[in-house]
This record gives sequence, C-alpha cells and structure tokens, in this order.
Amino acid sequence: MVFYFYAMRKLIAYPLTVLYYICFGITLVVFHPIQWFAFNVLGYQAHKITVDWLQFFLMRCLNVLGTRFSFNNPYQIPTGVPLIIVANHQSMYDIPPLIWYFRKHHVKFISKKELGKGIPSVSYNLRHGGSVLIDRKDPRGSVKAIEGFAEHIRKNNWAAVIFPEGTRSRNGHPKAFKTKGLLTMFKHVPNALIVPVTINNSWKTLQYGKFPMGIGAHIKFKVHQPIELKVEKDVSTMIGTIEKDITTHISV
Repeated sequence: MVFYFYAMRKLIAYPLTVLYYICFGITLVVFHPIQWFAFNVLGYQAHKITVDWLQFFLMRCLNVLGTRFSFNNPYQIPTGVPLIIVANHQSMYDIPPLIWYFRKHHVKFISKKELGKGIPSVSYNLRHGGSVLIDRKDPRGSVKAIEGFAEHIRKNNWAAVIFPEGTRSRNGHPKAFKTKGLLTMFKHVPNALIVPVTINNSWKTLQYGKFPMGIGAHIKFKVHQPIELKVEKDVSTMIGTIEKDITTHISV
C-alpha cells in the first residue's frame, strides 16, 4: 500500500513538473527585460523591487507542485544595519523565499561564477544586483571578491546570505560548516547583526531529481535569535553556537 502511494505520487509529479517548468520559464523570460529596464533606466531601487517581485512569482510557480512556505521570525530585526544571514542549504529553492521574506534588508548572495550567465533574470540579477560571483577554483581570488562584497554590505547596510556548508544537502542532513567565508565576512563587517536561519524540507522539491520534481513539500524557515557581532569576543565559539542553533532544528 505504501509503495502504491509513493508510485502514484511520483506519477502525478510528471505532469505537474511540466506545468511548473512552463511557469518557471515564462516568469524568468518576462522579468528579464523588466529587470534590464529598471536597472538601466530607473536605478537600483527600482531594480531591487523588480527582483523582489520576481522571487514572489517564483514561489507561486512552486505552488503548482503543491509546495508551501512557512516563515517563522519572532524577532524585530532592525533595518539600517548590515546583516549576515547564516543558513543551511538544501536546494536552489531556498533562495527566493530568503530574498522575499527579508526583502526590506536588501538580500545579496555569494554565488559561483557559472550562475552569472545563461539563466534569464537570475544571471542578470547576480551580475548587477549587488551579489558577488566567485571562482571556486581560485581560492585567493574568491577571498578578495568576498572582501569587496563585504565592504559593499557594510557601506550600504545590506544583508548577505552565507551558506557555510559550501554546497547543498541533497537529503536534508546538514554538512559540516566551513568557516573561511564566515570569518572573512565577520572581519570586514564588524558591526553586522548575525541572523541564523534553519531551512527544512527544501530538498524534497528535488528528491527525485530535476524531473520529475517532488510535490507537496512544506518548506519551513525558522529564524533564530540574532547575534550582535561587535559584542562577541570568541568568534570561533560563536560560529559553533550558530551551527548548533541551525542544525539542531533540522528535521529529516
């Protein structure tokens, strides 16, 4: 009976995935020229608003698969200060909700350079929206790029999202945190407010792979107690605390 249920669920996923990809593709293509116009004619703020609404519609595309989103943030996170949002990473579908729910904080990302071309809307935003593209094969150059990125975050009071695992977990189980990127950000944004976030169930959207996609996932975001970096003395201990806060709330 259980096997029959999962077989039928996967079977239903095929047509829904086709419909999802149609909606997803149309959304990216439609928003690409809108982004271009906003950035080149109206300026940063208009471009930022366009990117925010792109994320909203990307989330609506996922609703086609029966995907739901919950965002639990009991804290009043101030604007006008730089944020470093530290989260576990389960799939590319972690990203639209983070941008949308934290939109008033101007969310930016550290991304691999390969994503900077070839993807309508997404690549354009990564190149022009304030994020940074790094070459993983060039560690020294990557550190320099992150340092420059950190300076922009500090000067503009933006929010930087860091996925310290370095790559996404394909089954929900967290990988050990890598600290180099975090330490670089902490050093160059010493007045940042650290915001730990636990993400659950995003991996289930890709549990079968990219085709068909998983259906009925309930992606949950839990924001933990923010930490003022400037009052912390032992950064290594703080990173350990952040990792524990995030990973102990992951349910697989």
